[in-house]
Amino acid sequence: MRPSRLSEYFLLLFFSLLLLGCASKPPSDPNNLCEILREKDDWYGDAKRAQKRWGTPIPILLAFVHRESSFVANAKPPRGKILWVIPGRRPSSAFGYAQATDETWQDYKKDRGGWFKDRDDFRDAMDFIGWYNDRSARKLKISKSDAYRLYLAYHEGHGGYARGSYQNKPNVRRYAEIVADRSARYSAQFAVCKDEFERGWWPF
Repeated sequence: MRPSRLSEYFLLLFFSLLLLGCASKPPSDPNNLCEILREKDDWYGDAKRAQKRWGTPIPILLAFVHRESSFVANAKPPRGKILWVIPGRRPSSAFGYAQATDETWQDYKKDRGGWFKDRDDFRDAMDFIGWYNDRSARKLKISKSDAYRLYLAYHEGHGGYARGSYQNKPNVRRYAEIVADRSARYSAQFAVCKDEFERGWWPF
């Protein structure tokens, strides 16, 4: 390998490792919204922008992420097994904090005009969830404070929700109940610490 090529290789390797080291780790206490926002000091601004733009309350936005990815930036659905041993294909193309599929993410980017948005970026994930819930509210007449029904529409898609596909899926209804319960707990926690974050927040 020529010296110039070798230098380029090590430079690329250095920046790859640097980016890997900067990847956001899940919060230490994912069950406490105040602690999450204290630890991840830029997440409040990301969630607040999404709330102002789309109307989904911050506790619901974060409850969605907890359910979808457990705050893992590059989360993917687990692979299936072939003959109980060999790793198979993943059940969907879902990826990132919000577990957005390739198709829905492309729809989002076309609508928002953001070709440089990434599913493993927390700000973009917040905006995506808010955007999707806004469409659910307009298309399906779901209140933006109704975490249970918003999640059913998020999981099943707008067409599936309209058809009532979740009616025969007790596991999906259970997921929605978990999201609704968590968003209620997050809301109670946030009521205690909200002023702490509001004082230091700027819209830009």
